[in-house]
Amino acid sequence: MARLAARLARLTEEARPAMEELLADLVNHDSPSDHKPLLDRLAGRLQEELTRRGARVRRIRQEQAGDHLVARLFPDAGTRGAAGPGGEAAMAAGSPGPGSHRRRGVLLLAHYDTVWPPGEAARRPFRREGGRGYGPGVFDMKAGIVIGLAALEALAALCGAAGADGALEPPPVTFLLTSDEETGSRTSRTLIEELARQHQAVLVLEPAAAGRLKTARKGVGDFRLVVEGREAHAGNDPDRGVSAVEELARQILRLHALTDPGRGTTVNVGVVRGGLRPNVVAGCAEAAVDVRVATLDEARRIEDLFRRWEAVLPGARVQLLGAFERPPMEFTPGNQALFRRAQAVGHRLGMDVEGTAVGGASDGNFTSALGVPTLDGLGATGDGAHSPDEHVDLDAMPRRAALVAGLILDLGERPLDAGAGSGQDGTR
Repeated sequence: MARLAARLARLTEEARPAMEELLADLVNHDSPSDHKPLLDRLAGRLQEELTRRGARVRRIRQEQAGDHLVARLFPDAGTRGAAGPGGEAAMAAGSPGPGSHRRRGVLLLAHYDTVWPPGEAARRPFRREGGRGYGPGVFDMKAGIVIGLAALEALAALCGAAGADGALEPPPVTFLLTSDEETGSRTSRTLIEELARQHQAVLVLEPAAAGRLKTARKGVGDFRLVVEGREAHAGNDPDRGVSAVEELARQILRLHALTDPGRGTTVNVGVVRGGLRPNVVAGCAEAAVDVRVATLDEARRIEDLFRRWEAVLPGARVQLLGAFERPPMEFTPGNQALFRRAQAVGHRLGMDVEGTAVGGASDGNFTSALGVPTLDGLGATGDGAHSPDEHVDLDAMPRRAALVAGLILDLGERPLDAGAGSGQDGTR
């Protein structure tokens, strides 16, 4: 195993110049979440890269969002050359069939949209400085895409070198690239969940600050507090009015009091609006509320509490509208088993693999909540997501690619026990 790890590390290190060249190209392609022409342009570029690596790519057309890409690689040895539902015909159609992918397959998950507007790449093109790579979307998460592609290329080279009768054989891999993660994955969630159910594990190529893998993520609730009062003249008839703004102020204090570090729950009222003029008792007001929770049970508790939420002032009415758009990714037994595999692979590569829980969410929240073992943060090491200082550690990229490739190969040799599921039962 040590020799195998050394070969993987050598292959990915040799690919470093090509990785940096591709990273610069991707960063210099603007891909804002709300700009379909630019997204589709980059999707075409990524499709070329996937096809060049031997993938069968299905492009899922979207009317408003950018197109999604589903790439299949390494069909199971038992299906190669077969014409049945689990063989090449099924692979070409983009369906895993009733065989290999459900038993052994691994899903790589990434998104190619960014938060940056059109023209940002021209203003701040990719640059190298002091071992770091800078540019819009470089950390979140175009470097992760490059790492995934490099891992697949290394696997193909490694297993091809073993020969037709060699013992090395990666499991079937599906690489899903979506276009709308930064805006809530509204068009891709169903596809993500459908594919996740067909694989033994999901590896998410989101970035990692300090290189720590993300073993748990909070669920995200997006709520709107709507307050109705009664308008009146603020000078002549204040007693006839019920101030929606005053009610809102009291509600903000109530909502913020729900923050509970012990439970991992945070509530933030981030945007408020209300009233018409200073001399009018406000008849309406509203607020945008962000809620983060660590467990599905806590999400259910909060939603039940919000359904029964009441006004403070007599005569006022309140409603809390919304839901948890992303369920929490808990550190479940299945996720723990997958993380331990990553640690073992990292050890063979001479890497100390650490994990951490974070408050932000990703598409890995969806897959973990289905009970599919999920590990996040396998992308680039760096910092500054969504900021002008966004950067990646270029020296670490080959090692991250080797870790991803080694983990895929390990899962092919020893598939995760189907009984070691996460315990999260797909509850949204």
